[in-house]
Amino acid sequence: MRILVTGASGYLGRELVERARARGWEAAGTHLTRATADAALDVRDAGAVGALVGELAPDAIVHTAYRQSGDDMRAVNVDGAANVAAAAARAGARLVHLSTDFVFDGTARRPYREEDAAQPLTPYGRTKLEGEQEALGAASGVLVVRTSLIYGGALPSPHERMVLDAIDGTREVAFFEDEFRCPVAVADLADGLLELCPQAVAGVLHMAGPESLSRLAFARAVAEAAGLPPERLRTARSADQPVPRPLNCALDCSRAQRLLGTRMRRVTEVLGQRPALT
Repeated sequence: MRILVTGASGYLGRELVERARARGWEAAGTHLTRATADAALDVRDAGAVGALVGELAPDAIVHTAYRQSGDDMRAVNVDGAANVAAAAARAGARLVHLSTDFVFDGTARRPYREEDAAQPLTPYGRTKLEGEQEALGAASGVLVVRTSLIYGGALPSPHERMVLDAIDGTREVAFFEDEFRCPVAVADLADGLLELCPQAVAGVLHMAGPESLSRLAFARAVAEAAGLPPERLRTARSADQPVPRPLNCALDCSRAQRLLGTRMRRVTEVLGQRPALT
């Protein structure tokens, strides 16, 4: 299996490349500004995307490159998604496109299913939904995977780093007690995505952790696993913020559970199986 991972200098992309190679696959990854992957690529450049995909001729592309904020967010998340999807379609490559639970408005009283209407509240969520639409419109076999907070690798994820920095006083941040997500271990997510690459599963699929936790509860779990006092964490309410954010972004992942052999683990199980972070 020959696989191309965009955004391979990122937390998930790096894990995907490593685990694909451990399976004996031929894996290449792209980076933009951090030369930690195989090839430099700006996904906003349609010509460059097409040339690289044509040169590597991958069987599958896992598109993880994105921007969460900034002036180029839409260009990366929407135009970049369109460029990668078009190149994959021309090359006959399987496309697995990563998206987010932030495409929902967070008002549901149950976990969101794949068929639920996406109504993003944030600019980031809106660009990711547009990126989904670009990917799905490029070819009939495209798979869009929506996921949640990613954590649990050999190094702290950005979400975990925020907790550690908050406790040691290097960052001023409060953790929402009323904003719920389904944190997913990076190894579990990567293994699940690689499992899906050879499969003929198309459309939208939710893949995240098996439990819904508030941002505060997740932060406390990270602190406790690191041997740090969780009582030092400041709390806040997302509903009180001036800019609206989705409150309940829990995902119903029952379809993915039926499709996959990979088991998505609970937060305490993941954090309890690795050395304490510092």
